[in-house]
Amino acid sequence: MNNRHTDLPPLEWVRAFEAAARLGSFTLAASELGLTQAAVSQRIGHLEARLGAALFLRQARRIILTVEGEAWLPFVTEALRSLQQSTDDLFSTGRRRIAISASTSISELWLVPRLAGLAAADRPDLSIRTMVLNIDPGPPEPQVVRIRYGVGGWAESYRAPLYAEALAPVAAPQLLSGRDWRDLPRIGLTGPRAGWKEWCAASGGPATPQPTLRFDSFAVAAAAARAGLGVLVGSLPLLTRDLADGSLVRLSSETLRPRETYWLLAGTDTVSRRQWDRLTALFCDVSRPSDP
Repeated sequence: MNNRHTDLPPLEWVRAFEAAARLGSFTLAASELGLTQAAVSQRIGHLEARLGAALFLRQARRIILTVEGEAWLPFVTEALRSLQQSTDDLFSTGRRRIAISASTSISELWLVPRLAGLAAADRPDLSIRTMVLNIDPGPPEPQVVRIRYGVGGWAESYRAPLYAEALAPVAAPQLLSGRDWRDLPRIGLTGPRAGWKEWCAASGGPATPQPTLRFDSFAVAAAAARAGLGVLVGSLPLLTRDLADGSLVRLSSETLRPRETYWLLAGTDTVSRRQWDRLTALFCDVSRPSDP
Protein backbone atom coordinates (compact mmCIF):
# COMPACT_ATOMS: atom_id res chain seq x y z
CA MET A 1 0.00 0.00 0.00
CA ASN A 2 1.42 3.38 -0.98
CA ASN A 3 1.93 5.97 1.76
CA ARG A 4 0.66 9.32 0.54
CA HIS A 5 2.92 11.18 2.98
CA THR A 6 6.31 9.58 2.21
CA ASP A 7 7.43 12.58 0.13
CA LEU A 8 6.58 15.16 2.79
CA PRO A 9 9.58 16.32 4.85
CA PRO A 10 9.40 15.92 8.65
CA LEU A 11 7.55 18.72 10.41
CA GLU A 12 10.52 19.61 12.61
CA TRP A 13 12.58 20.37 9.50
CA VAL A 14 9.85 22.60 8.12
CA ARG A 15 9.47 24.43 11.45
CA ALA A 16 13.22 25.08 11.53
CA PHE A 17 13.03 26.58 8.03
CA GLU A 18 10.04 28.80 8.89
CA ALA A 19 11.64 30.12 12.08
CA ALA A 20 14.99 30.82 10.42
CA ALA A 21 13.33 32.54 7.45
CA ARG A 22 11.07 34.65 9.68
CA LEU A 23 13.84 35.65 12.09
CA GLY A 24 16.64 35.89 9.54
CA SER A 25 19.00 33.87 11.71
CA PHE A 26 19.74 30.24 12.54
CA THR A 27 20.80 31.36 16.02
CA LEU A 28 17.51 33.18 16.74
CA ALA A 29 15.54 30.26 15.31
CA ALA A 30 17.42 27.91 17.62
CA SER A 31 16.58 30.08 20.63
CA GLU A 32 12.88 30.17 19.70
CA LEU A 33 12.67 26.41 19.08
CA GLY A 34 14.75 25.41 22.11
CA LEU A 35 17.49 23.87 19.96
CA THR A 36 21.16 24.48 19.30
CA GLN A 37 22.24 26.49 16.28
CA ALA A 38 23.91 23.36 14.91
CA ALA A 39 20.65 21.40 15.20
CA VAL A 40 18.73 24.04 13.26
CA SER A 41 21.41 24.15 10.57
CA GLN A 42 21.36 20.35 10.33
CA ARG A 43 17.58 20.18 9.99
CA ILE A 44 17.55 22.81 7.28
CA GLY A 45 20.37 20.98 5.50
CA HIS A 46 18.34 17.76 5.57
CA LEU A 47 15.31 19.68 4.27
CA GLU A 48 17.28 21.15 1.37
CA ALA A 49 18.61 17.71 0.50
CA ARG A 50 15.10 16.27 0.56
CA LEU A 51 13.72 19.08 -1.63
CA GLY A 52 16.72 19.11 -3.96
CA ALA A 53 17.01 22.90 -3.69
CA ALA A 54 18.91 25.42 -1.59
CA LEU A 55 16.60 27.50 0.62
CA PHE A 56 19.18 29.93 2.06
CA LEU A 57 22.33 31.65 0.92
CA ARG A 58 24.78 31.37 3.83
CA GLN A 59 26.92 34.47 4.27
CA ALA A 60 29.47 35.32 6.94
CA ARG A 61 27.09 37.04 9.37
CA ARG A 62 23.63 36.48 7.92
CA ILE A 63 21.44 34.22 5.87
CA ILE A 64 19.34 35.23 2.86
CA LEU A 65 16.45 33.33 1.35
CA THR A 66 17.02 31.99 -2.14
CA VAL A 67 14.38 32.52 -4.83
CA GLU A 68 13.02 29.03 -4.09
CA GLY A 69 13.03 29.66 -0.34
CA GLU A 70 11.25 32.98 -0.68
CA ALA A 71 8.62 31.45 -2.98
CA TRP A 72 7.96 28.54 -0.60
CA LEU A 73 7.87 30.53 2.66
CA PRO A 74 4.28 31.93 2.38
CA PHE A 75 2.90 28.43 1.81
CA VAL A 76 4.83 27.05 4.79
CA THR A 77 3.70 29.92 7.02
CA GLU A 78 0.05 29.46 6.10
CA ALA A 79 0.24 25.67 6.50
CA LEU A 80 1.77 25.93 9.98
CA ARG A 81 -0.74 28.60 10.98
CA SER A 82 -3.64 26.45 9.79
CA LEU A 83 -2.26 23.42 11.60
CA GLN A 84 -1.85 25.40 14.83
CA GLN A 85 -5.34 26.88 14.54
CA SER A 86 -7.02 23.54 13.94
CA THR A 87 -5.07 21.95 16.79
CA ASP A 88 -6.14 24.71 19.17
CA ASP A 89 -9.77 24.58 18.07
CA LEU A 90 -10.13 20.80 18.23
CA PHE A 91 -7.90 19.77 21.12
CA SER A 92 -7.68 22.69 23.55
CA THR A 93 -10.57 21.45 25.72
CA GLY A 94 -8.30 21.37 28.74
CA ARG A 95 -7.78 25.13 28.41
CA ARG A 96 -11.38 26.27 28.28
CA ARG A 97 -11.22 28.08 31.62
CA ILE A 98 -9.08 31.19 31.37
CA ALA A 99 -7.46 32.77 34.43
CA ILE A 100 -6.92 36.55 34.25
CA SER A 101 -4.70 38.42 36.69
CA ALA A 102 -5.65 42.10 36.96
CA SER A 103 -5.84 44.94 39.47
CA THR A 104 -9.09 45.50 41.34
CA SER A 105 -9.63 48.73 39.43
CA ILE A 106 -9.40 47.08 36.01
CA SER A 107 -11.55 44.15 37.09
CA GLU A 108 -14.26 46.42 38.52
CA LEU A 109 -14.24 49.28 36.02
CA TRP A 110 -13.29 47.57 32.76
CA LEU A 111 -13.73 43.78 32.80
CA VAL A 112 -17.00 43.47 34.71
CA PRO A 113 -18.96 46.05 32.64
CA ARG A 114 -18.03 44.18 29.46
CA LEU A 115 -19.00 40.82 30.91
CA ALA A 116 -22.26 42.29 32.17
CA GLY A 117 -23.26 43.13 28.62
CA LEU A 118 -23.20 39.45 27.60
CA ALA A 119 -25.84 36.80 28.08
CA ALA A 120 -24.71 34.13 30.55
CA ALA A 121 -24.47 31.53 27.77
CA ASP A 122 -22.09 33.77 25.80
CA ARG A 123 -19.66 34.54 28.61
CA PRO A 124 -16.30 32.78 28.53
CA ASP A 125 -15.36 30.57 31.47
CA LEU A 126 -13.13 33.00 33.38
CA SER A 127 -11.35 33.08 36.71
CA ILE A 128 -10.46 36.67 37.67
CA ARG A 129 -7.55 36.94 40.10
CA THR A 130 -6.67 40.15 41.89
CA MET A 131 -3.13 41.37 41.39
CA VAL A 132 -1.66 42.64 44.66
CA LEU A 133 -0.05 46.07 44.27
CA ASN A 134 3.37 47.07 45.58
CA ILE A 135 4.67 43.51 45.57
CA ASP A 136 7.37 42.33 43.18
CA PRO A 137 5.43 39.99 40.88
CA GLY A 138 8.52 38.02 39.88
CA PRO A 139 8.39 36.02 36.65
CA PRO A 140 5.04 35.73 34.83
CA GLU A 141 2.74 33.06 36.21
CA PRO A 142 2.21 30.15 33.82
CA GLN A 143 -1.28 29.56 32.47
CA VAL A 144 -2.48 33.05 33.44
CA VAL A 145 -3.52 35.91 31.18
CA ARG A 146 -2.10 39.10 32.69
CA ILE A 147 -3.28 42.70 32.50
CA ARG A 148 -0.45 45.12 33.24
CA TYR A 149 0.19 48.86 32.89
CA GLY A 150 2.99 50.16 30.70
CA VAL A 151 4.10 51.25 27.24
CA GLY A 152 4.37 47.80 25.68
CA GLY A 153 7.43 45.74 24.87
CA TRP A 154 6.19 42.76 26.85
CA ALA A 155 7.71 39.31 26.32
CA GLU A 156 4.45 37.42 25.81
CA SER A 157 3.58 36.22 22.30
CA TYR A 158 0.04 37.61 22.55
CA ARG A 159 -0.25 41.25 23.62
CA ALA A 160 -2.83 43.96 22.96
CA PRO A 161 -3.70 47.30 24.64
CA LEU A 162 -7.05 47.35 26.44
CA TYR A 163 -7.73 50.96 25.50
CA ALA A 164 -6.10 54.24 24.53
CA GLU A 165 -5.51 56.06 27.82
CA ALA A 166 -7.01 59.54 28.18
CA LEU A 167 -6.96 61.59 31.38
CA ALA A 168 -8.88 64.69 32.48
CA PRO A 169 -10.07 66.25 35.78
CA VAL A 170 -13.43 64.94 37.01
CA ALA A 171 -15.55 65.57 40.10
CA ALA A 172 -18.98 64.94 41.57
CA PRO A 173 -21.46 67.63 40.47
CA GLN A 174 -22.46 68.37 44.08
CA LEU A 175 -18.86 69.44 44.83
CA LEU A 176 -18.92 72.28 42.31
CA SER A 177 -21.72 74.54 43.59
CA GLY A 178 -20.71 77.27 41.16
CA ARG A 179 -17.10 77.34 42.36
CA ASP A 180 -14.05 77.28 40.10
CA TRP A 181 -12.94 73.64 40.11
CA ARG A 182 -9.27 74.68 40.10
CA ASP A 183 -9.66 75.86 43.69
CA LEU A 184 -11.31 72.67 44.95
CA PRO A 185 -9.52 69.94 46.95
CA ARG A 186 -7.63 67.44 44.84
CA ILE A 187 -7.42 63.67 45.06
CA GLY A 188 -4.02 62.09 44.40
CA LEU A 189 -3.20 58.64 43.08
CA THR A 190 0.09 56.87 43.75
CA GLY A 191 1.61 54.44 41.29
CA PRO A 192 2.75 54.56 37.66
CA ARG A 193 -0.29 56.37 36.22
CA ALA A 194 0.10 60.03 35.25
CA GLY A 195 -1.64 62.43 37.64
CA TRP A 196 -1.77 66.05 38.73
CA LYS A 197 1.91 66.77 38.09
CA GLU A 198 1.69 65.62 34.46
CA TRP A 199 -1.69 67.26 33.97
CA CYS A 200 -0.49 70.66 35.19
CA ALA A 201 2.68 70.45 33.09
CA ALA A 202 0.69 69.63 29.93
CA SER A 203 -2.20 72.04 30.45
CA GLY A 204 -0.40 74.93 32.12
CA GLY A 205 -2.80 74.73 35.05
CA PRO A 206 -1.85 75.69 38.62
CA ALA A 207 0.13 73.14 40.63
CA THR A 208 -1.83 73.96 43.79
CA PRO A 209 -3.67 73.02 45.86
CA GLN A 210 -1.70 69.85 46.54
CA PRO A 211 -3.80 66.68 47.07
CA THR A 212 -4.60 66.00 50.71
CA LEU A 213 -6.13 62.60 49.96
CA ARG A 214 -4.08 59.94 48.16
CA PHE A 215 -4.97 56.39 47.17
CA ASP A 216 -3.07 53.50 45.62
CA SER A 217 -6.16 52.16 43.83
CA PHE A 218 -7.87 53.99 40.99
CA ALA A 219 -11.22 52.37 41.84
CA VAL A 220 -11.05 53.73 45.41
CA ALA A 221 -9.91 57.17 44.19
CA ALA A 222 -12.89 57.21 41.81
CA ALA A 223 -15.20 56.29 44.70
CA ALA A 224 -13.79 59.21 46.69
CA ALA A 225 -14.44 61.53 43.75
CA ARG A 226 -18.04 60.26 43.50
CA ALA A 227 -18.47 60.98 47.20
CA GLY A 228 -17.53 64.62 46.60
CA LEU A 229 -14.18 64.49 48.37
CA GLY A 230 -12.22 66.24 45.64
CA VAL A 231 -11.21 66.53 42.01
CA LEU A 232 -9.46 63.55 40.41
CA VAL A 233 -7.37 63.37 37.25
CA GLY A 234 -9.31 60.37 36.05
CA SER A 235 -9.02 57.80 33.28
CA LEU A 236 -11.90 58.61 30.93
CA PRO A 237 -12.18 55.04 29.56
CA LEU A 238 -12.47 53.62 33.09
CA LEU A 239 -15.04 56.25 34.09
CA THR A 240 -17.37 55.81 31.10
CA ARG A 241 -20.34 54.75 33.23
CA ASP A 242 -19.84 57.50 35.82
CA LEU A 243 -19.64 60.19 33.15
CA ALA A 244 -22.65 58.78 31.33
CA ASP A 245 -24.93 58.65 34.39
CA GLY A 246 -23.75 61.97 35.83
CA SER A 247 -22.07 60.58 38.94
CA LEU A 248 -18.99 62.45 37.77
CA VAL A 249 -18.59 65.36 35.37
CA ARG A 250 -15.62 66.26 33.26
CA LEU A 251 -14.18 69.66 34.18
CA SER A 252 -11.89 70.50 31.27
CA SER A 253 -11.84 69.94 27.53
CA GLU A 254 -8.07 69.39 27.73
CA THR A 255 -7.09 65.72 27.45
CA LEU A 256 -3.82 64.21 28.60
CA ARG A 257 -2.93 61.19 26.47
CA PRO A 258 0.04 59.33 27.98
CA ARG A 259 1.80 56.52 26.13
CA GLU A 260 1.12 54.12 28.98
CA THR A 261 -2.05 52.07 29.16
CA TYR A 262 -3.19 48.64 30.31
CA TRP A 263 -2.18 45.66 28.17
CA LEU A 264 -3.68 42.20 27.82
CA LEU A 265 -0.83 39.66 27.79
CA ALA A 266 -0.69 35.89 27.28
CA GLY A 267 1.58 33.14 26.04
CA THR A 268 0.73 30.58 23.41
CA ASP A 269 0.81 27.92 26.14
CA THR A 270 -1.88 29.81 28.06
CA VAL A 271 -4.61 30.39 25.48
CA SER A 272 -5.34 29.19 21.98
CA ARG A 273 -5.48 31.68 19.12
CA ARG A 274 -9.26 31.31 19.09
CA GLN A 275 -9.46 32.10 22.82
CA TRP A 276 -7.12 35.08 22.40
CA ASP A 277 -9.21 36.49 19.57
CA ARG A 278 -12.31 36.21 21.75
CA LEU A 279 -10.60 37.92 24.69
CA THR A 280 -9.40 40.83 22.58
CA ALA A 281 -12.80 41.21 20.92
CA LEU A 282 -14.42 41.30 24.36
CA PHE A 283 -12.01 43.45 26.34
CA CYS A 284 -9.91 45.56 23.93
CA ASP A 285 -11.16 48.93 22.67
CA VAL A 286 -8.52 51.37 21.51
CA SER A 287 -10.91 53.98 20.13
CA ARG A 288 -10.15 57.38 21.63
CA PRO A 289 -12.71 58.97 23.96
CA SER A 290 -14.14 62.02 22.24
CA ASP A 291 -13.47 65.47 23.62
CA PRO A 292 -16.50 67.48 24.75
